Amino acid sequence: MTQTLALDTLAAENAALRARLAEAEETLRAIRNGEVDALVVSGSDGDQVFTLQGADYPYRVLVEDMSEGALILTAQGVIYYANRRLAEMLKTPLEQVIGSACDRWIAPADAAPFRALLNRTRAPSRQRMELTLRASDGTGVPCYLSVSYLLVGEVLGSFCLVATDLTEQKRSEAILAAERLARLILDQTAEAIVVCDNAARIIRASAVAYRLCGEDPLDQPFERVFPLEQPDGAGVSLADLLRVGEQRRVEARLERRGEVFHLVVSVGPLVGPLGEKLGSVVTLTDITQRKAAEEQIERLAFYDPLTRLPNRRRLLERLHRAVETGAHSRRPGALMFVDLDNFKVLNDTLGHSVGDLLLQQVAGRLLDCVRESDTVARLGGDEFVVMLEGLSERTEAAAAKAQGIGVKLLAALNEPYELAGYRCHSTASLGIALIADRHTPVEDLLKQADLAMYQAKAAGRNTLRFFNPDMQAALEARSALETQLRDGLRDGQFLLYYQAQVDGAGDLTGAEALVRWQHPQRGLVAPGEFIPLAEETGLILPLGRWVLESACAQLAAWAHQPPRAHLTLAVNVSARQFRDPGFVDQVRAALAASGADPHRLKLELTESLLLEDVTDTIAKMTALKSLGLGFSLDDFGTGYSSLSYLKRLPLDQLKIDQSFVRDALDNPNDAAIIRAILALAPNLNLTVIAEGVETPAQRAFLIASGCRAFQGYLFGRPGPAAALPQTRQQNV
Repeated sequence: MTQTLALDTLAAENAALRARLAEAEETLRAIRNGEVDALVVSGSDGDQVFTLQGADYPYRVLVEDMSEGALILTAQGVIYYANRRLAEMLKTPLEQVIGSACDRWIAPADAAPFRALLNRTRAPSRQRMELTLRASDGTGVPCYLSVSYLLVGEVLGSFCLVATDLTEQKRSEAILAAERLARLILDQTAEAIVVCDNAARIIRASAVAYRLCGEDPLDQPFERVFPLEQPDGAGVSLADLLRVGEQRRVEARLERRGEVFHLVVSVGPLVGPLGEKLGSVVTLTDITQRKAAEEQIERLAFYDPLTRLPNRRRLLERLHRAVETGAHSRRPGALMFVDLDNFKVLNDTLGHSVGDLLLQQVAGRLLDCVRESDTVARLGGDEFVVMLEGLSERTEAAAAKAQGIGVKLLAALNEPYELAGYRCHSTASLGIALIADRHTPVEDLLKQADLAMYQAKAAGRNTLRFFNPDMQAALEARSALETQLRDGLRDGQFLLYYQAQVDGAGDLTGAEALVRWQHPQRGLVAPGEFIPLAEETGLILPLGRWVLESACAQLAAWAHQPPRAHLTLAVNVSARQFRDPGFVDQVRAALAASGADPHRLKLELTESLLLEDVTDTIAKMTALKSLGLGFSLDDFGTGYSSLSYLKRLPLDQLKIDQSFVRDALDNPNDAAIIRAILALAPNLNLTVIAEGVETPAQRAFLIASGCRAFQGYLFGRPGPAAALPQTRQQNV
């Protein structure tokens, strides 16, 4: 019997347990299906303190595994229990949530409605409201809150709350609302509007945008559908703006099926309800007609309708700017006044229509002869103006360039014209005024060029003149000298002089080759008169090649003269000559043709040459060093002396400039520089030679400072090779 009772008792307990589990499963189903809004937790034996232990364990399990946040408040509003999901929503550890005041987690705007909700009823019931919880990081969490009032007997015990996170629902509702609004706007707007996602792909477009792009733009990259061209200097690309979501308004061009559209493109971010960036909105406003009207107005106001060249008004505007630019860059420009010779005769005999054709062709020829940065304008009738900018830093060189372009213009205008079946010839007179003084009014510049043009007319037409008579004379002399220089190269009027180089004992160790021009009328011309002109005109290349070949031939001749077989020969190399791509091959060919010993040849380079392109310089010097040549750095200390390039370049010798030697006895600074050079050179494995030594006192100072090689009038002036001393200098 006892065993039967025990079994009955066990069966009863099992049945009760199964019933409670079934009830828990039903509650879980109801919660998951949304059939109940709260979990009612029973008290223990009528006590007002609620627990989730013991018999209510299944409920605790259900609450902790819910996808909603759940908590139990005491009557005083203190959180007695909370599940893990609520702690996640509040972004706070669970142990910090339990025991805190519930008001702490309610957004300030919802605090009063929440307290009113708690005080609304004193009977078991359920209330609902939407509010925003405030997480520990300050972010808001929109929730749908269900509140159950729990009673123990007749006494209000505590509240059980279930908070359903509405963040995703709110976001979805906002997106749906935005999409509905976007569809409404896009269906009715007259603008081309495009909506892009964060990857700059099109997700919405208005009907006007469809017509503008001519295809279905959806799910296509914005840049492919709308390949917009922005003006230079517009900054960041539109695609980058779309990805960043930055507010911007720019002008752009769109070419579609051979038609060009001018657009104002406005870019702005598409922002979600919680401030998140969902994409970008682009508005494309067609301003093609407005742009055409503006260009038409500008053409009428600033351009000549016949030739489409800038008119006087636009010329003056650009001339003002050119004067300021030239003053800042210190590169003068030039203003040319061009007037057609005998245009009135052609206009009267063949008619104005033929005259108009001539003016149009003249405009085209002038444009073909100048750079894009220059300006060609028509003042009216047969008068044209050409403005050249940034010609050269040197006024004389700028004038020379202006003259060369003027000659080119005259030659182009002299070519025959085909005019409506007529073959015509026309010439022009050209006046030039340099744009060199920023204080000269632009109107005065035009007058100067105009006066120079009338001087060209008076000189017989079909020629050019400069406004400045002195400049004109200088240019004529320069032009004549250039012609004579070419003739001198052709006729072999150049020769080499040699200046002795000696050691500390006064023994001859070598010489420097110096070019001279034996002019048939002027006699011996010093290098300072023709070398700069040769550099500017490019004649330094054939002249330098001749000097190199002649020096190698002299070395080869000395090799057969025992007293001079040991001599070295230094040859100056200009920057333009060294930069010539074929320079290394020229040196190699000169050595091969003459049979000279390359170890006896020394090339003298300037500091400015070395700094132009160090990589190219090192490459060429290395190639020449492999042949056996040596290198001397001329005029050391007068330019951009730098230990960094001295260390990198394969130099053999430093040459102290004569300006330091000349004043070394009177100027302590010059003396200090010389001593510094002499102290530095041995540490860099370089020898030193001093040039410009003219007195025994200078030589004595140099020897006392450690110098062991010299060149200057004290040891002999430059002269023919035969004039070089044979033995030790007697005057040393």
